[in-house]
Amino acid sequence: MPAAFDDIEIGQVVSLGACAVQPEALQVFVDAFTPGWAVERGAPDAMVFALWARLDAVAHTDWPQTKRLGVDALRWLRNPPAGELLRGRMTVMAKDPVGEGKGIVICQHDLLDEAGRLVFSCLTRGVFAR
Repeated sequence: MPAAFDDIEIGQVVSLGACAVQPEALQVFVDAFTPGWAVERGAPDAMVFALWARLDAVAHTDWPQTKRLGVDALRWLRNPPAGELLRGRMTVMAKDPVGEGKGIVICQHDLLDEAGRLVFSCLTRGVFAR
C-alpha cells in the first residue's frame, strides 16, 4: 500500500494475506460464540468475519490509515470448512480528499477460498493521511 493518500489509485488491488480455518480454532470459536453450530458445516459467519478482521488489522498496520469510519454491505456466501486456506484482498473503489491533511478511501474487501470463490465481502470507509 502506498505511503500516503495521494499515492493511492482507484482500482488498486492490495493483498491482505492469507489464513487457514484452523480445526482447533473452529471448535473453540463454536463452543464459545455459536453453541449448537455443527463444525461440519464449516466456519460460522461470525468466525469468517473475525478471520477477515484479523487479516485486515495485520495488513493495515503500516498503511497511512488513521481511522476506520465504517464497514458496510457485509455479505457471506459460504462457510469454509476446517483446514481451508482463505486469501484476503482489498480493491480501492473511490477516494476523496478532505482538506490538506487527510482523505477518505472507500474499498471493497473480499475473502476468497482456495478455489478462488468468494466467501465474504464488505465495503470499508477509512481516513488516510495525505
